[in-house]
Amino acid sequence: MMHTLLLLLLCCFLSCLLGGDAARDTDEVTFLPGLRKQPSFRHYSGYLSVADGKHLHYWFVESQNNPSSDPVVLWLNGGPGCSSLDGLLTEHGPFLIQDDGVTLQYNPYSWNMIANILYLESPAGVGFSYSDDKSYVTNDTEVSMNNYLALKEFFSLFPEYSKNELFLTGESYGGIYIPTLAERVMEDASLNLQGIAVGNGMSSYEMNDNSLVYFAYYHGLLGSKLWSKLQMSCCKDNTCNFYNSQDVSCITSVSAVQEIVYSSGLNIYNLYAPCSGGVGRRISVERGELVIRDLGNSFINHPWTQLWNKKLRGLANIHRSVRLDPPCTNSTPSTLYLNNPYVKTALHISPKALDWVICSAEVNLNYRRLYMDVKKQYLKLLSGLKYRVPVYNGDVDMACNFMGDEWFVESLQQQVEVQRRPWLYNDKDGRQVGGFVKDFNNIAFLTVKGSGHMVPSDKPIAAFTMFTRFIKKQPY
Repeated sequence: MMHTLLLLLLCCFLSCLLGGDAARDTDEVTFLPGLRKQPSFRHYSGYLSVADGKHLHYWFVESQNNPSSDPVVLWLNGGPGCSSLDGLLTEHGPFLIQDDGVTLQYNPYSWNMIANILYLESPAGVGFSYSDDKSYVTNDTEVSMNNYLALKEFFSLFPEYSKNELFLTGESYGGIYIPTLAERVMEDASLNLQGIAVGNGMSSYEMNDNSLVYFAYYHGLLGSKLWSKLQMSCCKDNTCNFYNSQDVSCITSVSAVQEIVYSSGLNIYNLYAPCSGGVGRRISVERGELVIRDLGNSFINHPWTQLWNKKLRGLANIHRSVRLDPPCTNSTPSTLYLNNPYVKTALHISPKALDWVICSAEVNLNYRRLYMDVKKQYLKLLSGLKYRVPVYNGDVDMACNFMGDEWFVESLQQQVEVQRRPWLYNDKDGRQVGGFVKDFNNIAFLTVKGSGHMVPSDKPIAAFTMFTRFIKKQPY
């Protein structure tokens, strides 16, 4: 009897001692459908529980180089409301989804070649992440806190990585997510934060909107007549306000610009790329499902945009199933793959999770944006001269155009270290111009030549080169 009791106590002790390892081990993906050969590196998929019964789905891929010493890199896609698994499966993850929605191919320029990458679906309601109370109303502050709590939970599950260098990265609305998260992380001495990187990020609504009009004109989208009207009604003393002018003529002209950029059939994520699936309506019903193809961040403060969002919410309330598709983006292969029951089992997806969609209409339409710019967060990060901060943009993206982010970085008024110059990388044709870079103290602004919103998808070799130099603290 005593022997049995001692065994039970020992088992209980070991269970408590090894609880983290046991939980982590159950998250390990041992067989991933769609691959001809399973990977040589370990990867894990499961949930990180944060505040108020929210459970954020993660997919963690260990480095193919030296996982024990390589950095840990968090990746967040934007929206708000879009899944970071899009970054994994179509941008820089080790497995790239193929057009059949079934097959995965290995990515020779995967960022996990040199780093451990944590893909987090955030906030709750995005992808496979869910909330016990099924409430998906949130805001910037709550999201930054839950992302921070998710990071803490991750390192609790994987304590062997807690001392590794940590980098926070993301794109698009990640321009808000990443610096607001970094503001919390930099105050936690237990996290070895080394830097952040933001690609095609929303850094300032005002600068993004103002610069987009110039971008459109100088890329041949606006005629001379419309440009003259914009200059006459929106500009004074060599300064133009296309963002929140109260002039009726200016508002009318800016609305005409928005109609051209967002509604004429152009691919807002890559001006020179075709529109996947062809030019379609913003709202349609397909197979009984309401499909909203609208995810523009720009002109958010214009009154008519608020009316548009109100209309979308009304439509969403009367349809049981709502899908939010970024325009000119083909998410069908990823959607088919991730909703395959065998894949969901392999990834340990909770039965409480919703079906996977690239972007959640419910999260997006109920999201409260609290920051109109993130200047304060960047200045706080740069004040200690400790962190490395590249801001990079594909130079043919219109959703978050390069000019607006360049203006934003310049507005931080950091000391210039190296004037704007081309940066180079190697591909099969030899040495190539990757884009242009301007180096300040601890921040750099880079363009990626010929790339749109999703830089690693359009220019994988250039993106991998830039990422390598970032985490290895090499000159660009």
